[in-house]
Amino acid sequence: MEFEKTPENRAVRPREEPEGCLVVALRIPLRIVVFVLVVPVRMAWDALVVAGRFLTGTVLRPLGRALLWIGRAVLVWPFVALWRYLVVPVAKALGWLGHVLVVVPLGWLYRYVLTPVGHGIAWVVRGIGAGLEWLYARVLAPVGHGIAWLLKGIGIVLAAVGAGTYTAVAWLVRYLLVVPAKWLYEWVLAPVGRALAWLVSAVVTGIGAVLYWTARVLLVLPALALWRWVLVPVGRVLAVVAREIGEALGHAWRVAGRVSLAVGRFLGTLFRWMFVEPVRWVYRTVLTPVGHVVRDVVLRPAAEAARAVGQATRQALASARETVRQARADVRRMLFGEPRRPEEVARREPTGRETRTLGSSTTALMKD
Repeated sequence: MEFEKTPENRAVRPREEPEGCLVVALRIPLRIVVFVLVVPVRMAWDALVVAGRFLTGTVLRPLGRALLWIGRAVLVWPFVALWRYLVVPVAKALGWLGHVLVVVPLGWLYRYVLTPVGHGIAWVVRGIGAGLEWLYARVLAPVGHGIAWLLKGIGIVLAAVGAGTYTAVAWLVRYLLVVPAKWLYEWVLAPVGRALAWLVSAVVTGIGAVLYWTARVLLVLPALALWRWVLVPVGRVLAVVAREIGEALGHAWRVAGRVSLAVGRFLGTLFRWMFVEPVRWVYRTVLTPVGHVVRDVVLRPAAEAARAVGQATRQALASARETVRQARADVRRMLFGEPRRPEEVARREPTGRETRTLGSSTTALMKD
């Protein structure tokens, strides 16, 4: 049968790693101990969750709504009313006063005082600018051009003298300083520097090799042995213990949840049979018949009597209103006389059963 199954229908099981004797020896005791420790915690947690939900639905949420309403009534609504009925009208009044007392006078001052004065000052400044422009174009510019031509000639002479002096000084510096310094660097300082560098490199390499092997023998090899033969086995054991503790906690938490659910259902059933069912029985067998008797004997006759009294009261009020209306009409008639009736207007419409047609004389246009 296994060979007839398709590869899609075969269940692929995850490959399980072999477990050692340490895992098998630790699993059952750890799960028993963790289960004993976790069951009270899980039951207390479930009890706290149920109590929290009950308090949230019956106490905290209505209390929060009441506090929210009180906060609105105490903090929000007074400020809204103050803003709407005091601050806004006062601000509008102050704005109108500011417009009338500040903006309008400043606008008048700008339009009829500052603008003409500014135009006059601008005209004066334009006149002064035109005079200065004429002075620059006719006097200062020619004088400046002459001074610039003179300075240009002096600069050409000084540049020629400076070029000759620079060439002589550069030749002397090259052959008195640069050439001897280059010869000294190539034939004396460079060989001495290379020798010193080789010597320092050899010394540093030897010292580094000695320090390397000293540190390897004294530090690296003992640390490697400690890691390989002590820390790794201990870490593996601790990892197995931690994994088993975690799995035991998860298994115990789930089992404790089922135990807590069963205990909660038992307590709910006990509460139902001790309190709810007796109350339901009392309600069904005692309070409901008594309520029906009270409804049929007391409430319905009282309602019918109240309905009859209300109807009689409405009729009395209607007759009283009609009497008052007639009395007012009589008083108005005695004081002002009969009201004038509107005159009847002859309508040019057929009054009988005959209907209007296009070919007869009973239409509105051909009746006369």
